[in-house]
Amino acid sequence: MTDPVIAVLGSINMDLVTTTRRRASPGETVFGTGFTTLPGGKGANQAIAARRAGAEVEFVGAVGSDVFADNLHRALTDAGVGTKQLRTVPGPSGVASIVVDGFGENSIIVVPGANGKLTDLGEDDLAVIAAADVLLCQYEIPAATILAAARHARAHATVVVFNPSPVQALPADLVANLDVVVVNSTEALAYGSALNPVPHLVITRGGSGATWFGPREAELTVPAFPVDVVDTTGAGDSFAGALAATWHLGPATALQWASAAGALATTNLGATAAIPERPAIQALLRDHGL
Repeated sequence: MTDPVIAVLGSINMDLVTTTRRRASPGETVFGTGFTTLPGGKGANQAIAARRAGAEVEFVGAVGSDVFADNLHRALTDAGVGTKQLRTVPGPSGVASIVVDGFGENSIIVVPGANGKLTDLGEDDLAVIAAADVLLCQYEIPAATILAAARHARAHATVVVFNPSPVQALPADLVANLDVVVVNSTEALAYGSALNPVPHLVITRGGSGATWFGPREAELTVPAFPVDVVDTTGAGDSFAGALAATWHLGPATALQWASAAGALATTNLGATAAIPERPAIQALLRDHGL
């Protein structure tokens, strides 16, 4: 069986990561224990996660004309992700300011930059989507662009996987063009019944595992894999990327792969650097008899 082809339409950011023993309260100043810059963004993270899980991946997105752009582009190409549809627009690239505390929990502020200018899809972008097995999107780019991509994917029998994070309005016409939605438990509560029409709903629950809800009231829960947590940044993206890469194997297998990938992603600092490779995912699954 050939590897699936995933088209990822999404964001790419430079993550500005500060570590601290505890996060500051409003109006308070605390000392940090470290600082680094790491390529990230939900779209780029999920693209790299899908690639490392074994899929062929093409990325559709935008960087700015600033000092971060070359490093962001290189992060994708170094990971083996196709970048022919990565455009450059005037102005800053997307950035995310991330604070990670001594318990591995994080707070994130995202400034969209170039991602907010991804407002149209050219013929080459649409051709990549039509040729893919799966279209994977997130909510860090304009909703109208996601809708156009989802409609085009649906018209060409490309499975549409959507991670609607961060939470924002979810139009009914977008929901009608989705096949799989991936959310965490907080996001699931926020969206509520708006997600009901989606054929496949996957909810991640941190240490409580992940659950798939499918057609005809089908349901499956996979327990969390126990690991030593260092940083939860990017764990959800590793989950979503691995899920998209293995969806062709069926929801049960895809959920196991995604859960293993998400768990492994918490064992290192930073989003992109922590995304696990396929052999590591396979090893964790074997260790648990899967």
